[in-house]
Amino acid sequence: MSGTIPAVDPEKAQDSELKRRVTALALTKAGTWFSSQVGARIDPWLLRATRGRVDHTLGQIPVVLVTVRGARSGLERTVPLLYFSDGEDVILIASSYGRAKFPAWYYNLKANPDVTLEARGRSSAYLAHEAEGDDRDRLFELAKLVYSGYNEYERRTSGIRRIPVMRLTPA
Repeated sequence: MSGTIPAVDPEKAQDSELKRRVTALALTKAGTWFSSQVGARIDPWLLRATRGRVDHTLGQIPVVLVTVRGARSGLERTVPLLYFSDGEDVILIASSYGRAKFPAWYYNLKANPDVTLEARGRSSAYLAHEAEGDDRDRLFELAKLVYSGYNEYERRTSGIRRIPVMRLTPA
């Protein structure tokens, strides 16, 4: 089914005990490993099979499937990522769990900005570009409302790299 990706308003992000526990677990070494190695592999299947109702975060974080062509391989890759909306645009944060290196999908988006997004049974084409300056800073602060773990990721990368923010506009 095509159509715009469901909006996620960061100003209306819900905080619950379960979300706080999922976030606390995700910030541990084991949680980061699980999310990056297991969650990233099972989420595309889970999200498609359940029309976006089930993922490894137990539905506590809004997840979009991003399909992009690899920068070097040219092969299509699908990666589940936390997202939120800014008007009609979809916003992605290239935090890589606060690791020193940028995530591979960030390089892929920079090299091949034409992507397909899927969320809650809807898919649509988008064009990606990196947010800069005040826009980037505003969007990163909004991201922290959706997922408080970005505070820790920012702390981990301080002095190493600045976490990029990607703005995806409907194509």
